[in-house]
Formats: sequence, structure tokens, C-alpha cells
Amino acid sequence: QVQLVESGGGLVQAGGSLRLSCAASGGIANINIMGWYRQAPGKQRELVALITSDGFTNYADSVKGRFTISRDNAKNTVYLQIHSLKPEDTAVYYCNARGLSPYNYNYWGQGTQVTVSS
Repeated sequence: QVQLVESGGGLVQAGGSLRLSCAASGGIANINIMGWYRQAPGKQRELVALITSDGFTNYADSVKGRFTISRDNAKNTVYLQIHSLKPEDTAVYYCNARGLSPYNYNYWGQGTQVTVSS
């Protein structure tokens, strides 16, 4: 059974930094797209950043220049380095692993809370 396990969330002051990690296990390999999403209270889940297996990245406008996504394909792990945190970054951050056709899978982690105090 495929599992995505996030770690690295926590409480941090505005302007601080965090590094989130997400490790995929359970017989999954060569994940086409890995990404981070977040969901703040009362809001819809939104894309934060994604990275393809060959290193292409895409970021939400709100995090460009502050967040950096990277991955270690050998470890099936994706990272999100976050700098200059703002209170509006407070949310539950979810890891996602998606396989494109013909595999067509879409897995989610359980989420890790990031809280930024002002």
C-alpha cells in the first residue's frame, strides 16, 4: 500500500524558515509528479509547488521567491524549503504523488501543520 509521510511542520515566527519532507513508500517508484498543496481554515486546498521527475518546477505566485521544491528520486522523497514565512502561509501542507497515463495514480499524505505567528 502506497504511503506518503510528511514531516517538518511546526510553529514558527514570521520571517522564519522551515523544511518540509515527504517520503513515498509502498512499492511506488519513478513518480511522475510530486507536489505540495496547502489548505488554510475555511479555504480550498491550493497548489503550492510541484516538480516533475526530470526536475521541472512550478510555483504558486504567492510563494515564488520564498519556497523551493526539490526531490530525491532515489529516495522517492520531495522537499519544500520555505523562507520568509508569513502568517498567511499558515495551513495544513499536503504532499501529493501523481502518475501520468497509463499509470494514473494520485496519492496524498496525511498533512503537516505549519503555523506562522506574527
